[in-house]
Amino acid sequence: MNNQYRRDFPFFSNEKDKDIVYFDNAATTQRPRQVMEAMSHFYEENNANPLRGLYELSVRATEAYENARHTVAQFIGAAEDCEIVFTRNATESLNLVAYTYGMSFISKGDEIAVSIMEHHSNILPWQMVCRAKGAKLVYMECSKETGELSLDEVRAKISPKTKLVAITQVSNVLGVTNPIKEIAEIAHKAGAVVVVDGAQSVPHMKVDVQELGADFLAFSGHKLTGPTGCGVLYGRKALLESMPPFLRGGEMIEYVTREDATWAELPAKFEAGTVNAAGAVGLEAAVRYIQNVGLDTIVQHDNKLAVQLMEGMKHIPYVHVTGSPDGNAHCGIVTFTIDGVHPHDISTVLDTEHIAIRAGHHCAQPLGEYLGVPATARASMYFYNTEEEVSFFLEKVKNVRKWMGYKD
Repeated sequence: MNNQYRRDFPFFSNEKDKDIVYFDNAATTQRPRQVMEAMSHFYEENNANPLRGLYELSVRATEAYENARHTVAQFIGAAEDCEIVFTRNATESLNLVAYTYGMSFISKGDEIAVSIMEHHSNILPWQMVCRAKGAKLVYMECSKETGELSLDEVRAKISPKTKLVAITQVSNVLGVTNPIKEIAEIAHKAGAVVVVDGAQSVPHMKVDVQELGADFLAFSGHKLTGPTGCGVLYGRKALLESMPPFLRGGEMIEYVTREDATWAELPAKFEAGTVNAAGAVGLEAAVRYIQNVGLDTIVQHDNKLAVQLMEGMKHIPYVHVTGSPDGNAHCGIVTFTIDGVHPHDISTVLDTEHIAIRAGHHCAQPLGEYLGVPATARASMYFYNTEEEVSFFLEKVKNVRKWMGYKD
């Protein structure tokens, strides 16, 4: 397959899996050799507990960890390195904001606005805050035809009572890109802070938190060719300084007495315990790899494959795409159903043909209920996928109903 990047990914050349068409990139991506080598190098030559030791090896580990923070800060346009907090994943990042900012600054009678298309990770924490604080959760609903969230709907749902708006930049089901900058402007005029789920956007497009007006932004390393177990929370410095710690223990303190404690400066206040230094180093390597590929290149490639896939599906009876009919509006995510075939069966049948896709509610059950489609199949593509893989996928999708016993 003619794709210059595939040779960097050991997964695509190993004997066991080299024939797999991997279309589950919205769940997790494959990792290039450069990421694995960076992590191995850390363990082989710089392995020590960072931030705590005064000896040279620990200093090297600390430098590697903080260099990773600097790279991530520049990657998403943070004003200062201390605005980057390393977590386990986007879910932990969003929970950190809910348990610290949310529980501290949301009061009885306040409102939190979320979109109906949110991943559970950007709904459940706010349900928790609303229950605990006596606030109200308000849903901004998208178009059932295109998945687009109109600014009129945003204005209708954000009021002077709104204290926080939680919104995904790219839906993991619909692939639609929400107008975060405009939503942030509306939210800020109402006095609300904006929490952006960037799990699907940061790997696929240029994201600048200052340009967007995001107060917080969360994303995971494993969705942009980085390691699992390493995520990021961006937060505006003034907001992070106003928030209490999420976890308490080693390294996040300034001073401890028998009765009380004071907290370390940012970002250490939010990074209790031994940190995932190798994960951060791997994430830095992934960011640099993505930068070398080029986010403009990724956008163009994602769109090209999505358009090809959706154009092909138009000619397959009984197949229905969820969301916009425009492949350029899907960020490489194509979610679909086949009449008479449960999405789990679609995935299982395609697996026998060495095609890996996701099926189910995609951790977005409120969206499925709203659209009247409780389960779907999802093919999600990335820059290392090919036109040949899309063609192969389409040929197999054509046969799913026949293989399930239908005589079309």
